[in-house]
Amino acid sequence: MSNRSILTILFCSLFIGFSNLFADTKAFYGMWTIEVDGGGVGWLEVHEKEGFLDANLLWKGGSVLPVGHVYFEDDETLVVTRVWEVAKTDDKENGRKHTITALYRMHMEGDRLVGVASVPNWRTSGLRTEKFTGTKLPAVPKAPDLHQLQFGEPIALFNGKDLSGWKLLNPEHNNGFKVVNGELVNDPIQKEGQHIRYGNIRTEAEFEDFNLKLEVNVPEHNNSGVYLRGMYEIQVFDSYGKDLDSHHMGAVYSRVTPAMSAERPGGEWQALDITLADRHITVKLNGKTIIYNKPVYGPTGGAIIADVFKPGPIYLQGDHGKVSYRNLVLTPIIK
Repeated sequence: MSNRSILTILFCSLFIGFSNLFADTKAFYGMWTIEVDGGGVGWLEVHEKEGFLDANLLWKGGSVLPVGHVYFEDDETLVVTRVWEVAKTDDKENGRKHTITALYRMHMEGDRLVGVASVPNWRTSGLRTEKFTGTKLPAVPKAPDLHQLQFGEPIALFNGKDLSGWKLLNPEHNNGFKVVNGELVNDPIQKEGQHIRYGNIRTEAEFEDFNLKLEVNVPEHNNSGVYLRGMYEIQVFDSYGKDLDSHHMGAVYSRVTPAMSAERPGGEWQALDITLADRHITVKLNGKTIIYNKPVYGPTGGAIIADVFKPGPIYLQGDHGKVSYRNLVLTPIIK
């Protein structure tokens, strides 16, 4: 066999090898919802940006953020890192700060992601590991025609008398919600020298797509959140006078920024009118449409359900601050 023939065979073998590697790694591309063993929901998007591999990650709480780094360890293993800075002392401005790096290693088993997250315990020594599985999300469908939606009978979620139809997400947490003068009030009072862990509450009933109307009063410097189907948080926050942001009043938390500001000053009653249909969300705040039929590509921080097609509850954050709700009425969409 001539040298030229040998080189040709070697080149073809290398080309086939690289092609197979490329095909294998492409299976990781796309958006994934993640279920974390022991509780918690995440979301991962793997894509190419400006010619290089990139990713965005949501891990249980907080926001959807760009990863620190993402790379293929080999043709079977994807590695993602997330980096953040924490203050080790009470002096958060001038005290010593440490950089924390969490590592997420994953591989494919059939059509699912399977992996392990390794997160350093930043207040103490040691490493916390969490197993997780991911399911690839299909593309978001086209925006529904809101004028063609058919609705069922309205359902009053709160009777103005007691907490019938509601329960704590975690029975071990304290419940700061109570009924005061026909309002559903959360007042997570803390005692000096200790931190009391207050819980979130959810409807016992679960829903698919719907329109939800409610009134909310959030005092100055406080915040809460309304979760649609236990998955998508509509932010409740005293953001009056602040710039537009995906973390402010009426936003789909860290995912969709309102098109305009419509909030009132803290301590005033405000009206929310929210429609969830075919993975699209519309939000009216105090009569103004601040989000119109925008796609939501995955869960928000604090979600309790990863499956975007599964019915889920309405849940209200009770672990953040003082807030009052009234006139919560849900009207299901008939499909």
